[in-house]
Amino acid sequence: MKELMYSPAVPVSGGFVWLVGAGPGAADLITLRGKEALENAEVVVHDDLSGDELLRYCPAECEFVFVGKRAGRHSATQEEINRLLVSHAADGKRVVRLKGGDPSVFGRLGEELAALRQAGLPHAVIPGVTAACAAAAAAGVSLTRRGVASAAVLATGHECTGKSGPELDWEALAQPNATLCVYMGTKSLGLLAGRLMRHGHSPDLPVLMVSNASLPGQVVRSGTLETAAALATEAVGSPSLVLIGEIAAHNLAWLALGQHQQSLAHA
Repeated sequence: MKELMYSPAVPVSGGFVWLVGAGPGAADLITLRGKEALENAEVVVHDDLSGDELLRYCPAECEFVFVGKRAGRHSATQEEINRLLVSHAADGKRVVRLKGGDPSVFGRLGEELAALRQAGLPHAVIPGVTAACAAAAAAGVSLTRRGVASAAVLATGHECTGKSGPELDWEALAQPNATLCVYMGTKSLGLLAGRLMRHGHSPDLPVLMVSNASLPGQVVRSGTLETAAALATEAVGSPSLVLIGEIAAHNLAWLALGQHQQSLAHA
């Protein structure tokens, strides 16, 4: 077993959990630290956005536990995932919880950390490239740009049922000089766009929808609030992230070799 050199707190033996961000999809976009954790894993608890190619880094005897979750199709509840992490680590296993993107951005990291801390089990978080950064790179834009966007706002378009507190105030989030990055918003994009237009946002406000960012089949669709519903219809079934704001008008995806771009800006 290769000894992990980056954290003296990691025990040579005994249970340990790494909560690892797999990055946006392409296997070579995981961090070196995340790859090293996989190379030392005895159990990997992974979802379907983390990329099967990454599992090739694991030892031959590694146990894989699939707990993939997407809207409307859950293979394991969060409570079940928490129990898996605690159980395997309590048995002395070196466990990797592999999540798509970055574990701290809509990855339920807080719930899993709470379960591990309550059980008194050692753990570490290894960040990853989150989908907003990957989507911007795929579209050839910068999330922030001097004179255009001084802030980037990350929001989920799929709020959990039964949450405490009010719903997101989308009108407050979609501000001038800011880029609104909407995760898991494909199904709700038409409704969101209509809501923003009803509250004074221009129908011509640029929108980019990036599907399968960083993967060979990535697609960048450009449009406006007025054509957002059509963008969403074309992207159904693909993991997508939406960028809303003036920065989206600076789309340079056509410069990327092999990039497939569709435009509905003038549909």
